[in-house]
Amino acid sequence: MALQTPQFSRPLKAGLVRDPRAKAGANYGTPAPDAGYALGIAARELKSLEFEHEHDRHDVVIGVALVAAKRAGLVGRAPTRDDVRLVLEHFGLTSPVARAASAPFAGLAHSYVAQRHFVDAVSEADLRPRDAVSRY
Repeated sequence: MALQTPQFSRPLKAGLVRDPRAKAGANYGTPAPDAGYALGIAARELKSLEFEHEHDRHDVVIGVALVAAKRAGLVGRAPTRDDVRLVLEHFGLTSPVARAASAPFAGLAHSYVAQRHFVDAVSEADLRPRDAVSRY
């Protein structure tokens, strides 16, 4: 009777081999589950703002969503509306007219490198809530 080749002696598939240490530092990002959900939240929260040029809205939505996903990733959860609102307050986007506040977001929607630099420039301390530091 012929036996099958034992599975334990076969090499693992390349996609299954993982490094137990998560890479950290500039341009690695902060992984968060369902980070793309922040895009929808940011788009809804920014719907009421007026921009000098309408194409700036997309850049701001991308930037806010990325930073909100970073904040959520710091504690290992998916982004929430509170994450997006804290980012809006951080960048001064709470007023109905966001003409000058959209300048730091210029070109983010079209450059991955600019997105990484933008998110890395926001420190973890800036993303922590000011009134409840113990939540982390």
